[in-house]
Amino acid sequence: MSEDMKNQVFEENNGANNAEASQPSKGVADDFDYLLGENGFIIPTEEGEATEETSAPSRKKSQKSQKRRNNAKKGIKTVVWIIVIFVISILLAFTILLVASEFLGIGFNRGNQCVVEIEKGMGTAEIASELKEQGAISSELLFRFYSKVAGKDGTYQYGVYTFNNELGYGDIAKMLQTEGATAQSVRVTIPEQASMDDIMKILEESGVCTKSDFRNAVKNGKYDFDFVEEIPVSEVHYKFEGYLFPDTYEFYNYDSAECAELAIRKMLQNLDSKLTAEVREQIKASGYTIHEVLTMASVVELEASASTKDMPKVAAVFYNRLESPDWTGPRRLESDPTMKYPYGNGRYNTYKTEGLPPGPLCAPSESAILAAASPEKNFTATYFVTDNVMNFYYNNSLSGHQKTIANLKSQGKWYVSKD
Repeated sequence: MSEDMKNQVFEENNGANNAEASQPSKGVADDFDYLLGENGFIIPTEEGEATEETSAPSRKKSQKSQKRRNNAKKGIKTVVWIIVIFVISILLAFTILLVASEFLGIGFNRGNQCVVEIEKGMGTAEIASELKEQGAISSELLFRFYSKVAGKDGTYQYGVYTFNNELGYGDIAKMLQTEGATAQSVRVTIPEQASMDDIMKILEESGVCTKSDFRNAVKNGKYDFDFVEEIPVSEVHYKFEGYLFPDTYEFYNYDSAECAELAIRKMLQNLDSKLTAEVREQIKASGYTIHEVLTMASVVELEASASTKDMPKVAAVFYNRLESPDWTGPRRLESDPTMKYPYGNGRYNTYKTEGLPPGPLCAPSESAILAAASPEKNFTATYFVTDNVMNFYYNNSLSGHQKTIANLKSQGKWYVSKD
């Protein structure tokens, strides 16, 4: 072998040894699979690249933050539940207090007396309603519940009672069981067209009450009806003129002052029963108030009491005078009976004043009220007159009206007033 060939073999062997020595052994590489990086441990990838894993201190910090958030949420829930329980406790305590005060008769605004009339045949529900209306109790439902649970349902007697509203349910029930059906009563008829003066005279002569007690009861009595609140007291002579419904009643007559209020309330209740939902709807649709309709009804009553079938037409005539565009004269009713009302300095006289009188002039019948609430439809007459047997004649003009009067006189049928 030449010298040059020896040198070539030597260089090849030496290069192979150097290359083998430059590569780390497998065991050394395994020890450094996880290398410490700048921000934590570095995990080499298969390609030799490294990724960072969250450090142990960072994990602990995150866990503490999450724990604090959970604790805060639990705290808020606890506070909310405490508030809810507190509010419920307050409401429950307040309810218990109200129920206790009602059952036992203690509390505010107590100590006043009230007169309650329990009519024969009333059930516990009706009695509870009457007791509440007059101020003896505050809750119908609780009184009915007490009556049922205490076994007193159906044991109450009719009669007139004077309750002090400091009484509890037990005392009220005892009075209703033992003190009823003792008041004396008298049968009284209030006729249609009766004025307040007439009614006061009838009640006094029947022994129900004195005129003085009646007037005082009108002024100071408690009457919880919507139409009472609407009466223009400053404009009318008598507050309840036209509101005390004409009918036959059983009035108590054991005490003048109390019986006066009871009689008035009973007559107002009767009127309220006649003002049904249908009648009230008709009144509302007419554009007039209940007071105005009762005023018109009183005029219709005075004009047409002898012929109820003509009342809707008579009412239509008067409304035409007030509303019809074809009526060219003054907007006056010109009703003869209104000239005879003794009070008001002529304000009730419809020959002198336009429109309706300040209020009713008498107690109208149900027929008159219905006619005033729902007059004859499509009836255009603006005049009417009656003969001596109360036949009605209607006209649309003054000339026609005057001609009818002349014919009645010539035939001897003209009505001549006895007043």
